[in-house]
Amino acid sequence: MTPHLQPRTTALSRRSFLVTLGGAGIAVAFASAPALLLAPEVAQAAAGGLVPNAWVTIAPDGTISLVSPAAEMGQGVKTALPLLIAEDMDADWSKVRVVQAPSDAERYGNPGFYGIQLTGGSETVRGYYQLLRLAGAQTRKVLLAIAAAQLGVPVGELTTEPGRVVHAGSGRALSYGEIAATGSLPDPLPQATEADLKPASQWRYIGRHDVDRVDVPSKVNGTAQFGIDVDLPDMLHGVVLRPPVPGERPERIDDAAAKAVKGVTRIVTLAYGVGIIGESTDAVRRAREALVVSWSNSSRVRTYDSASLAQAYREVGRDLAQPGVPARAEGIAPAAIAGATRVIVADYLTDLVHHATLEPMNATALVTGDTVEVWAPTQGPTATQRFAAEAAGTSPDKVKVHTTLIGGGFGRRAEDDFITDAVLLAKEVEGQPVKVVWSREDDVRHGKYRPLAAQHVEVGVDGAGNIVGWRHRVVADSIFARTMPEMFKGDGGLDTVVTDGTTFNYRVPAHLVEYIRQDSGRDVGFWRAVGYGQNNFGVECMIDEVAAARGVDPVALRLELLNGQPRAQKVIEAVAAMADWKRPREDRALGLAYTDAFGGHCAEVAEVSLDRESGEIRLHEVWCVVDPGVAIQPRNIEAQVAGAILFGISHALYEQINIVAGEVQETNFDTYRLLRMSEMPRIHVEVTPTPENKPAGIGEVGLPPIGPAIANAVARLTGGVRLRHYPFLPERVKAALAG
Repeated sequence: MTPHLQPRTTALSRRSFLVTLGGAGIAVAFASAPALLLAPEVAQAAAGGLVPNAWVTIAPDGTISLVSPAAEMGQGVKTALPLLIAEDMDADWSKVRVVQAPSDAERYGNPGFYGIQLTGGSETVRGYYQLLRLAGAQTRKVLLAIAAAQLGVPVGELTTEPGRVVHAGSGRALSYGEIAATGSLPDPLPQATEADLKPASQWRYIGRHDVDRVDVPSKVNGTAQFGIDVDLPDMLHGVVLRPPVPGERPERIDDAAAKAVKGVTRIVTLAYGVGIIGESTDAVRRAREALVVSWSNSSRVRTYDSASLAQAYREVGRDLAQPGVPARAEGIAPAAIAGATRVIVADYLTDLVHHATLEPMNATALVTGDTVEVWAPTQGPTATQRFAAEAAGTSPDKVKVHTTLIGGGFGRRAEDDFITDAVLLAKEVEGQPVKVVWSREDDVRHGKYRPLAAQHVEVGVDGAGNIVGWRHRVVADSIFARTMPEMFKGDGGLDTVVTDGTTFNYRVPAHLVEYIRQDSGRDVGFWRAVGYGQNNFGVECMIDEVAAARGVDPVALRLELLNGQPRAQKVIEAVAAMADWKRPREDRALGLAYTDAFGGHCAEVAEVSLDRESGEIRLHEVWCVVDPGVAIQPRNIEAQVAGAILFGISHALYEQINIVAGEVQETNFDTYRLLRMSEMPRIHVEVTPTPENKPAGIGEVGLPPIGPAIANAVARLTGGVRLRHYPFLPERVKAALAG
């Protein structure tokens, strides 16, 4: 997960033309000459063909090359985004090839991320949706205009079907390849408007279940290139020894034994560690083990103890005299709560969690003079240009980024550390590429974890059990203070990504959300669903607590609080029906939770059992209904949501990073516990599209509800025992059972 920002209008230049969209301008890049206006990767695909814009090239043989601007990390965007172009240009999908976009924000930036290239925040399809459909519609209008000239008929008499333009009156037709072979771009280029987009009733590709993902075949046959697969001529290998506590630096280095390792060519002192360059991965890793380094002892992170900080953050949340930065203030919640008949109070804690990507952090860099080339599994090519430029002492326009396939991102690959490692070491051997691959231990110990957080929630109810006021305080370190400091300052110290999920759709007369920033000195970062993943825990468990206090069914209470929200009510009703909510289970119970994360609506029911003696929770079955708005690829949505559910189960039951005196205690998958295949429940996902709505973010929406659904199921199974600390470790469950 990475931040989700408000869209902006891309500035126009000679490389773009204005497309009218409901009074707002969206810039769609185009080119009249590949050599001038297309990046080399795209120009090569366009050689000898027609280039209606920077997104599409059509070869004389009918092959259509479509640019995918986002990073493919298993979520299917390398198919979904080009599919949008193909839909509105009426392309023959069997003749489409997908080209990965180069690092070029001016042409390929995401409107949902202020025009930069960044994949995350469930913003990719949402951000590019209208832009790419308009690019497809504009391509279709270009083809129609050229065909009209070639056939000598009015453009209004022409229609398109996949891969060709048809003149029904004469029975003639031209394939897109034939048009490309002899046609030239009209001047001026036709403009596309929202009115030119196909209505849902005419979609050929959007919403179909039988469009296969373009990235899967190469992953199956082994030809797919992830960052870890990059292999360049004369390539060297590098590693970095980092301090056990962030913020420390090497003071004394005994590298005699390391230099004696065969294949080691250079040892470099860095501000944050010691780098080793050599002829093989094995050589540099053996040399690192031979290094003897004395580290400084001045980092304030040495006082970081995750267990004690969790309790300290909880006390901060309880101290209502300590004000926070408001994220939402409707009515006067403190006064409403003070006048309530009953006040329900709870604290919810969430530990640090690690990304645990299957592919460890890695990057390859080549520095030549003031130019830099980077090959990396990065979620953010634009940021990577900046990171690399800073490390090499050059400017971002001198940095070229090749985005490879990504073996798991979840927000971790929007960071700079693995990019900086490769560039700094490559700078030491100018003219030779250097590939840096982190070990699993590097990855676990030096992650950018989801923040440790405490939530203090107070809900006031009247005599009839109706909610009259809701106060929600989130205590955590800030992600934006480090990654987007200007935005953080501009919002008055509010970290909106950390507080996501607290400003929900439920109808509450008075609602106050406060963020109380902590500054422990430890870097924290974006993690799949970020604020929604932690805060939905507090919201949905509290809804169940209110239902129990009022003596009503949790499903009925949610439907009541979501009056006027038909899409939300629909998914809750549907998932309750799927799970047969009211049917009694022997030694098992059901729990429900809902989220409106990332513009979607998702409700989940979990069926659990509990071993009271061991404290172990067993998850047997999960039912999920999701309304994604427009469902670009329904089958892929099912897969993404199921994957997010498994991710959520793992972090709710097992995952935690423990830090003592600044040092991470976990080292690998033997100590960082993940959900195992034998522990996977049966998962049922139903996608209920509403095509009249824009697409929602899908990569993360399945994660937030599953944890609270498990907790709510345990409460129903045990007669009201509440679990309020992620993860639900057996010892924590037994402590809750003991009261």
